[in-house]
Amino acid sequence: MTRLVDRGRSLEELERERWPTPSAGATRLITTAHALRRRPIGELTVEDMRLLIGQDVGLAFLLPLALEVLGDDPMAEGAMYEGDVLSAVLTRSPAVWKEWPELGRELAVIVSELTDLTPPLSQVTARFLAR
Repeated sequence: MTRLVDRGRSLEELERERWPTPSAGATRLITTAHALRRRPIGELTVEDMRLLIGQDVGLAFLLPLALEVLGDDPMAEGAMYEGDVLSAVLTRSPAVWKEWPELGRELAVIVSELTDLTPPLSQVTARFLAR
């Protein structure tokens, strides 16, 4: 599934929600997520998507983009490890896949063709497919 979304727009624009400026004592994760929400989604890196998806931020817009990446390279790597984007996507709440079943089906096709996964990725893949 490919959503037609203006990739020149930010999550703040697409979601029509502007988050308040993080407090001075905010963690690096919080300040990074806030900053990434202001960046056009077409400029987000694989690592940016991994981070935001892992925090359940902008899923309606980022999951389709992540599936495009995973369709080309299921083991795409952000800054953590090979397959970290796949792991971030697979470990979203089952409610996410109920809300967007077509994305879940697309992801199931991608992961059903994977072999030689690491044990942790194999486990999250099995949990996802068993949902």
